[in-house]
Amino acid sequence: MGLIQIEGMEFYAYHGCFKEEQIVGNKFLIDLSIEADCDKASKTDDLNNAVNYQTAYTIVKKEMEKKSYLLENIANRILESLYKNLPNIKKARVKVSKINPPMGGKIEKVSLTLCK
Repeated sequence: MGLIQIEGMEFYAYHGCFKEEQIVGNKFLIDLSIEADCDKASKTDDLNNAVNYQTAYTIVKKEMEKKSYLLENIANRILESLYKNLPNIKKARVKVSKINPPMGGKIEKVSLTLCK
């Protein structure tokens, strides 16, 4: 079993509960961890036997382009799409962080993590 991590993916997107957030947008960070059987890929050195990191990134990017009110919805869509498009996944975890959320004070970020 192997652990693939794609960390610090940065996106500017239009997610949030407030109307202004969906107009002005905000910066988001995504961290992704994927557990997969990497045995065959480690022996064959063949991308066809591996979880393709570029495909995983493209999936996250596509889901970040769809507006959502909740971080929970974003994370769930990412996980669902990963499992649908990358059949070698055994377990996945996604962390979605909103930078400088409009909560009435100085807050670096708010994050949500979902696992499947």
